[in-house]
Amino acid sequence: MIETYFNDMKTWYNFVYLLSVFGAWSQEKPNFAALDSIYREDQFYVGVSYNTLQNRPTGLMQSKITPSFSFGVLRDMPINKSRTIAIAVGLGYSINNYSENFYISEINGERNYSLLKDATVYEKNKLYLDYLDLPIELRWRNSTPNSHKFWRIYSGFKLSYLTFNRSKYVDYQSTLRVTGNPDFAKWQSGIYISAGYNSWNINIYYGLRHLMQSGTLNNKEIELKTINFGLMFYIL
Repeated sequence: MIETYFNDMKTWYNFVYLLSVFGAWSQEKPNFAALDSIYREDQFYVGVSYNTLQNRPTGLMQSKITPSFSFGVLRDMPINKSRTIAIAVGLGYSINNYSENFYISEINGERNYSLLKDATVYEKNKLYLDYLDLPIELRWRNSTPNSHKFWRIYSGFKLSYLTFNRSKYVDYQSTLRVTGNPDFAKWQSGIYISAGYNSWNINIYYGLRHLMQSGTLNNKEIELKTINFGLMFYIL
C-alpha cells in the first residue's frame, strides 16, 4: 500500500509539472488575431484536483490523496469594449476518484453499504465517478492584445451528467466491482471559482447536490457531497 501511495503521488506531481510547462508555452505564444484588439481568451482548459467528501457519516474516512482530472473547451464571449469582462459557456469531461472506506457490495441486484473498519485487511477501496460537464462562467481578467500573462478570476456554475460509475474493492484474496450503480444521482450541479496569474490558477468547486439519490448506511440516508480543489490550466 505504501508503494502504491508513492506511485500515485509521483503521477500527480509529474502531471502537474507537464501541465505547467505546456500552459506556460501556450500562454506565451503569439496570438496574431489579437493585434486588431478583437481577441478571445482561454478557449481550452485542463484541471487536476483533489476531491473531498462532505456530509460524511461517522466513521467514513478518505484514505489518501487521489488525483482527479478534467478537460474541455469554452467559448469566450467578451461583453465590454476592453474585453476584460466576458461570459463563457463550454463542454467538458471530468474523471473523479475517491479512496475511502465506503464499501459497496451487490447481491442479486441489491446494493449494500457499510464502512470498512480495518484498513490493513484490504489493499484498495475506490469510487470512480465520471461526468459530462456543462459549465457557464463570468470572467474577469486584465489581459491586453499585446500580453497573455495576466491575472484572472473566473466564477461559474456547472451542470454535470453522470456517464460512468464504479466502485472497486481489492483485498489480498479477491476483487469486487460494482458498475452502473443506479443509486448514484444522474445529475449534479455546483459552483466554482478559478483565480490566478498566467498558467497557474487555483480552482475550487462546491457540489450543491448529493452524490447519491438512494441508498442507506446504518439505516440513514447517504447525503454525501463533494468539494474539489486543485489547479486549472487554461490554453488559448
